[in-house]
Amino acid sequence: MHELTICHSLLREAERIAKQHERKAVTALTIAIGPLSGVEAPLLERAFSIARTNTAAEFATLEIENLPVVVWCEDCALASTVRANALLCVQCGNWKVTLKSGGELLLKSVVLADAANASTPVF
Repeated sequence: MHELTICHSLLREAERIAKQHERKAVTALTIAIGPLSGVEAPLLERAFSIARTNTAAEFATLEIENLPVVVWCEDCALASTVRANALLCVQCGNWKVTLKSGGELLLKSVVLADAANASTPVF
């Protein structure tokens, strides 16, 4: 279950950000994942509930945004959104495409709590 390892990495980064901003608690994380990232969102959510125990993000929420698969066609110079199992240009059907989006796992935002427990988005 590599989702647990991913959660540990995300939490380490969130704690680093909290320390950098002199905050003690992380209240929320938002990540974006593409269908070609190899990460299963339901498994990641379960792993997060385990991994956050005894961390600065112990009571944090995890929001997951799903990214589309986007390819760029070399022949017709068109970017198009496609299914994860059909990496073909929607205009001409060409298989000579470059993946532009869909394989990412991005930490988009971290929300920290200040001394009065008010939440502040950091990025």
